[in-house]
Amino acid sequence: MNMRVITLNVNGIRAAGRKGFFDWLSQQNADVVCMQETRIQPDQRSSDIFFPHGYHCYYVDAVRKGYSGVAIYSRLKPLRVYEGFGWKDFDLEGRVLRIDFGRLSILSLYMPSGTSGDLRQRFKYDIMGRMKPVLEQFANDGREYLICGDINIAHKEIDLKNWRANQKNSGFLADERSWLDWLFDDIGFVDIFRNLDSRTDQYTWWSNRGQSWAKNVGWRIDYQIGTPRLAKRSCQASIYLEQRFSDHAPLLIDYDISSSWLRTGRRSARAKGPA
Repeated sequence: MNMRVITLNVNGIRAAGRKGFFDWLSQQNADVVCMQETRIQPDQRSSDIFFPHGYHCYYVDAVRKGYSGVAIYSRLKPLRVYEGFGWKDFDLEGRVLRIDFGRLSILSLYMPSGTSGDLRQRFKYDIMGRMKPVLEQFANDGREYLICGDINIAHKEIDLKNWRANQKNSGFLADERSWLDWLFDDIGFVDIFRNLDSRTDQYTWWSNRGQSWAKNVGWRIDYQIGTPRLAKRSCQASIYLEQRFSDHAPLLIDYDISSSWLRTGRRSARAKGPA
């Protein structure tokens, strides 16, 4: 069966909605939609627009208003929903949500940015370190995983326009890129978009400064990262550029997977704790 997955940092889901995001989404035939930086609280999403028809909708919000937050919409009701990794400092910022089907787990992940200064860069490195055993467990527990989200790291020189000028800037630091080397080369996860599309000038984020969007001076920092068996079932990838809902662009990938991967039980449960 075909499964279409979309990931997008919406940079405020209310703002994205005003820019036509939900109208566009209704035409995409997506099975799973992962969003980051929703920047919304429960009392701000009473409107039906935030719960599109035909989807089971899950949000994890930051405690701080107007900040961070992730969400997942799924056509199929998950067997389990996990909120957070069980790390108080990380989870208070609403940065990860996981849904489980039969043998497939999908995560919406919003990694910290270090661009605001040394304190946040140290937090970013700390989270990268804490994630290593989690990702190693994912790689070895026999399930299939798809990690969707804004990772806030451009992996290689091809993944940002001005790589020479950004080698000392957060998002393209050597230690950050080495972490992705470890994820892809050492434990075997796959950068699914890059596995399907090796072209240059393929970006998902553009600074609001200058004419970055108009000149396509961008970064590819939004990913769909999968286990090898899942990656082999990916068949088409695209970055949607016709409309702008955010400073990021939607990343769409289609998968041809067995329906057995998505079999769920009759009951659905919500859970908090390690994803």
